[in-house]
Amino acid sequence: MLVFTLSACVTSGSAPTPVAPVVNTVPVPKAARPVRIGLALGGGAARGFAHIGVIKALESQGIVPDVVVGTSAGSVVGAMYAAGNNGFTLQKMALDMDEATISDWSLPLFSKSSGVLKGDALQAYVNRMVGQTPIERLKKPFGAVATDLATGQAVLFQRGNTGAAVRASSAVPAVFQPVRINDRQYVDGGLVAPVPVRFARDMGADLVIAVNISQTVDGQSGTGTIDILLQTVSIMGQSINQFELKQADVVIRPDLPSMKGSDFAGRNLAILAGEKAAMAAMPEIKQKLKALQER
Repeated sequence: MLVFTLSACVTSGSAPTPVAPVVNTVPVPKAARPVRIGLALGGGAARGFAHIGVIKALESQGIVPDVVVGTSAGSVVGAMYAAGNNGFTLQKMALDMDEATISDWSLPLFSKSSGVLKGDALQAYVNRMVGQTPIERLKKPFGAVATDLATGQAVLFQRGNTGAAVRASSAVPAVFQPVRINDRQYVDGGLVAPVPVRFARDMGADLVIAVNISQTVDGQSGTGTIDILLQTVSIMGQSINQFELKQADVVIRPDLPSMKGSDFAGRNLAILAGEKAAMAAMPEIKQKLKALQER
């Protein structure tokens, strides 16, 4: 029947009109471009507990950083996170931590020592928390930023003893003694990279989420010696911080107006402040992540 109908429509001496086949096309969705997420954790002593809250919030939204870089307190949290501990485990570690386990006083206090804390205890604590794993064998790529005392240059530790690198990154001048690694001395990375955004880029991050926990100069005069020293480092890093944070895709600023760097008792409030700040930044994070995936 079909052949008869078609032939009847053909006039004498003319070629049959070709019939185009009907093809049902289904649009193929464009595959999301893989985006390497970097987390840059800044320094701020006890205020660094806020980093844990940020990590918890990110994980709750399915956002898992691929690269972690930390300065000072950020290197402590960053190392333990890179070792494979999730946000809830980090919170338990933080709440269980006894401040005395990271404090080893150099006695007598007014000896020729260049710091009141030696730092051995902090190094041992970090190594214990990461299972004695060197940096290059951690589960996530990790870097700790310190300052070369001789040159004033920033140094990124990506290999070697994890605890020693974190100790160097956290060696606030006059609080901790400088750390000697391979015949060079290192002090707190906050002097040159308070929030190590550019190092996250150097380690291959496409999207950098920066967490700034530094104290604001206003209203943070401090009375104790340790608080004054921590505030001094924070003041020195203000201008560097402003430049560096401009290179981040998203900046998270936990609200810790009255928390001093020596306030280890406020760790739970700091964690909550980190969670709250990260959740407030979540729409921006997701929007920028999606834009990069679709590029």
